[in-house]
Amino acid sequence: MMSKLTERLSTGIEGLDALLGGGLLPGTLTAVVGSTGIGKTQFGLQFAQAGVRQEGMGGILFDMCARGDSQNHADYARRMFGWKLRSVDPERHLDLAQFFDAAASHGDYLHVFDQHGRRVTRADLDFEAWYQWQAELGRRLNASIAFFYGNFVRGVRRAVVDGIEPVDRPSDSIQFELFEYIYHQILRKDPQWVARDLFREHYRENAAAIAQHVYDPARIGCMLLVTSPEATLDGLIERPLDEGDVLSNANTVIHLGKIREGTRFRRAMYISKHRGSPCTDEIVRYHIDDRGLQLD
Repeated sequence: MMSKLTERLSTGIEGLDALLGGGLLPGTLTAVVGSTGIGKTQFGLQFAQAGVRQEGMGGILFDMCARGDSQNHADYARRMFGWKLRSVDPERHLDLAQFFDAAASHGDYLHVFDQHGRRVTRADLDFEAWYQWQAELGRRLNASIAFFYGNFVRGVRRAVVDGIEPVDRPSDSIQFELFEYIYHQILRKDPQWVARDLFREHYRENAAAIAQHVYDPARIGCMLLVTSPEATLDGLIERPLDEGDVLSNANTVIHLGKIREGTRFRRAMYISKHRGSPCTDEIVRYHIDDRGLQLD
């Protein structure tokens, strides 16, 4: 029997866990890649919600979309699971005492860029606007650290990161830059060092409480939802990875796209990478209903 540390994380999609050798590995990154409207957000919500059954606590959603809540997270969560997302204000004042208050809520949804209405890439912004976004990114880091740390301290073990928009090079995207920070400096970092980044000059006075609320990063699973310009599954599979591409560092990569069957297109997924166990090489068809993604 697997230990709690190595127990696979259910995707929340019936039948998919078996194709993945039991599910996703905790402590790793899973990237779900596909075009707008293909079902990525529903997939992410199903993964987050599966935590209620498996760990006794649902996951959290971190949204980096800069054009408003085009992913409709709240509407999907309500319709699929009756789940009312609790949104966090990225400009909120942080009460450091709340992190160790069992009754305090840290929310389960943070839209960090707060609907600025435009893409945030070097190609879309002029020189001055690009560096203004860099400055805003710095201001939002503390809210991001607080969101993840506060939830991990209370037992959350699943994080879904959404809103990655397509770019030619990851280095041209502030969203990729922010995700790299989140993944390496929050999700995979020793929690006491995450607390140092959050509490800063107040760390010493809170050190005892911090030490009593240590969580294990190796038990936390992260799912990254990436929007691609390619709509067909063949196009996604054939796209080469750039050096440093986040997909090259993911433990599991699942592509969602369209395939042609006669005179119609169907949705299908392909597991292009899954370290840790053998998995299917088949293209697997799926459909979307009120419960989310369902394998055919």
